[in-house]
Amino acid sequence: MLPAATPFILLVEDNHTDEVLTCRVLRKVLLNEIVVTRDGAEALDFLFARGDYRDRSPAELPHVVLLDLNLPKIGGLDVLREIRANDRTRYLPVVILTSSREEVDLVRGYDNGANSYVVKPVDFSGFSEAVRQLGLYWVLVNQGAGEPLTAAGRGSRPDAPPGP
Repeated sequence: MLPAATPFILLVEDNHTDEVLTCRVLRKVLLNEIVVTRDGAEALDFLFARGDYRDRSPAELPHVVLLDLNLPKIGGLDVLREIRANDRTRYLPVVILTSSREEVDLVRGYDNGANSYVVKPVDFSGFSEAVRQLGLYWVLVNQGAGEPLTAAGRGSRPDAPPGP
């Protein structure tokens, strides 16, 4: 596992194709490690250092969580609620990355503290571009709570194309 100071991304995604594509796009533009969990229960175990993840430091949090809504075991909205209910993870950036275009999901996402709601485009190039921009913004541009105020540039690939 990386040292606590190294920003990493937590991807919570049960669809193997979406997982592979998301990781591929992020690795083209960022140097950050990507940790993947495949259901809501595993995501919470990872974040709170429980179960199979009990040996990792609970202080080691991702720079951003990319969260699908329709997950096995525990749904994405319930994962989001637990993240926001915990003092240690309350301000952790959470981006809902989902195929749901339902207004009710959008409203519930924001009501429960999502920082952003992005509908996965169905075409390959649209999906790739959406993920690329998400990664660049949330890892390089956004200033997270508890971080020292610094210039952007954490974890970018030197050969990556410029961001949005």
